[in-house]
Amino acid sequence: MFKRILVAVDGSTTALKALERAIALQKLTHAEIYLLCVFKHHSLFEASLSMIRPENMQIPDQALTEYARNVVEQAKAYAKERGAEKLRGFVKGGRPSKTIITFAKDKNVDLIVMGAQGTHSDVEGMILGSVSQRVAGRAPCPTLVV
Repeated sequence: MFKRILVAVDGSTTALKALERAIALQKLTHAEIYLLCVFKHHSLFEASLSMIRPENMQIPDQALTEYARNVVEQAKAYAKERGAEKLRGFVKGGRPSKTIITFAKDKNVDLIVMGAQGTHSDVEGMILGSVSQRVAGRAPCPTLVV
């Protein structure tokens, strides 16, 4: 049924609930779980506009990549504690919905599992539509929104 399940993680509690569903499906299908954390790319120009200038300023993408890696590692540990076996973690920069969809196509994912709301549920998200809505509407495979 499912060979590759993509779980979009962002450190939110809804992402962990989605991961729990993916683990349950993995136990039924023996699928491999791909954990993907997407961070929004920031240019050096955007970094230069910051009002705070620390002595050891990191380029925002470096800091965000490190944060995303931590999110993936925490999700892996969480999944292993719950009996998940075949896990692979990935970090990508870009627009979250587009990056998730592209990743799913590139990896021939059979199912995308994600939380209904991530860490950034604000007014803009309600007006423009959430990441999960955009992914569900454009994904190359079924999408389970938890």
